[in-house]
Amino acid sequence: MNEPAPAVPACVVNCAAYDTAGKRRDITLDAISDVLAVDDGSFVWVGLYEPEESLLDKLQEEFNLHDLAIEDAQHAHQRPKIEAFGSTFFIAVHTAQHVDDHVRFGETHVFVGPRFLVTVRHGASLTYTPVRQRLERDPEMLANGPSVGLHAVLDYIVDNYQPIVSEFEAELDALEQDVFAETYSRDTIARLYQLRKELTQMRMAVTPMQDILSQLIRTPTLGIPDVVKPYFRDVLDHVARVGDIIDTQREMVSAAMSVYLSLVTVGQGEIVKKLAGWAGLLAVPTLIASWYGMNFQSMPELHGRHSYAILIGVVVVASMLLYRYLRKVRWL
Repeated sequence: MNEPAPAVPACVVNCAAYDTAGKRRDITLDAISDVLAVDDGSFVWVGLYEPEESLLDKLQEEFNLHDLAIEDAQHAHQRPKIEAFGSTFFIAVHTAQHVDDHVRFGETHVFVGPRFLVTVRHGASLTYTPVRQRLERDPEMLANGPSVGLHAVLDYIVDNYQPIVSEFEAELDALEQDVFAETYSRDTIARLYQLRKELTQMRMAVTPMQDILSQLIRTPTLGIPDVVKPYFRDVLDHVARVGDIIDTQREMVSAAMSVYLSLVTVGQGEIVKKLAGWAGLLAVPTLIASWYGMNFQSMPELHGRHSYAILIGVVVVASMLLYRYLRKVRWL
């Protein structure tokens, strides 16, 4: 009677071995060391999502990974980087997803050796199952080893940057309409600030990726085959273009914030000018009325028959002349 297969932890998304022809064979975690013990050119690809510490310790034992790399993979607050540990190297990159009208960031940690590839996802990150499925449809390419899987993962991460950048561009176009609106809105400046914050976070994720890809291409000790390097150069070109777009958008958001605040200041100045103009108009009758309210005995036209009408006429004429002048200088 066959014993039931051991349950696979939920955080293990994929655990498979690929032979020299690129054909897949699902294996257990305990069988990893047995597969690597046979020098047949095959390699192992393990995909994890937010694994427990005990599982990472298990993988360290199976793949003989460095303590520092395992420690980094346990804590999902790493800066993007690439570090070599003998014949293996460790990569940490930031991923991004648009969730609930906001950009959420996660991390992917990758262990790469001559015969294995381990991806560890944390936080906001799409599964790499479509990446594996696409490569499995091209076994000749997959036969080039784990570096092909590494390229596919990094390319997938960079491709997911592009729609987010496009959404940033659409949001910026919409905000430009609000910047030049007639009325001031606190929400507009808040949205501009939030957009600049997210663009800055995107830049912190994208810019180090360029350095990581450059090292993969130019460092011989990392063991990237020459046949795979052109694919990494293609990803480098894509991420450089995304970085340039992000830098341009950050400058445009900064300019939009400056223009918006300047327009608000100008609008407030126009309101102050109008208030000052109307105050000037009111000052004319107030001044004349205050003179004749002093109760002096000898004042011009005080006892005249038409003094009241004359005084009203003087006030009206003076006010009209001042009104025309203020209109001419655009204070009203």
